[in-house]
Amino acid sequence: MYAFTYERPATQAEALKLVQGGGKLLAGGQTLLASMKLRLAAPEQLVDLGGIKELSGIRKEGNALVIGAMTRHCDVAESAVVAGAIPALARLASGIGDKQVRARGTIGGSVANDDPAADYPAALLALGATVHTNARSIAADDFFQGLFTTALDEGEIITAVSFPIPSRAAYMKFPQPASLFALIGVFVAQTGAGVRVAVTGGGSGVFRHGAMEQALTASFTPGAAAAVKTDAGELSSDLHGSSSYRAHLVGVMTQRAVAQALA
Repeated sequence: MYAFTYERPATQAEALKLVQGGGKLLAGGQTLLASMKLRLAAPEQLVDLGGIKELSGIRKEGNALVIGAMTRHCDVAESAVVAGAIPALARLASGIGDKQVRARGTIGGSVANDDPAADYPAALLALGATVHTNARSIAADDFFQGLFTTALDEGEIITAVSFPIPSRAAYMKFPQPASLFALIGVFVAQTGAGVRVAVTGGGSGVFRHGAMEQALTASFTPGAAAAVKTDAGELSSDLHGSSSYRAHLVGVMTQRAVAQALA
């Protein structure tokens, strides 16, 4: 490590002042601290959001589930409110990393980092969630913009994420054994307006699968998902799996997600 200053503000106003002065937000640190150890990131000041109480918490508001940005993965996984409203979201959180990661990582940190193989972005996109910041509200469809890229402006702080409660939903992923990130993860959500399907781990960022959505809106069955082919040319290849293997996994994980949602 190298020298840097550490701040732990108690209010959003204090945090904003520090960030606007050049501080780097710390929202759990499961990616940032590892990057600093590898000398891939070198912030001169860390601004830890963990001391801002209003950024944590889970509540139901009408037909939406609202989760504070600094709510830890383990809290989402173990929440009776989440399990009652969107059980697929609780199951997703329970499968993020290992116990140590779930005890420190936060939903806001995951969403802001937008790792192309992270789990939460698939949930946000499939459920049609809204990301709330200190300045505005951003629809998930507009928020994720590619590899580690979001619609956030410099110095903007995520305060919460609101999820419309679907009639059915499920998330299935094929994890990369070492990191437990998704080699392919598929989140399927059925609402009165139709079906949304989001895929993570396939390429430069989370994306919606339009062909799957059309097929499952017409017939919400594993068979309908099995009939849809995914273009391998749109997916990535690496030492963990080829693009054709990932394309195959998209179909398999979607079928399993639909079966889980129907169970």
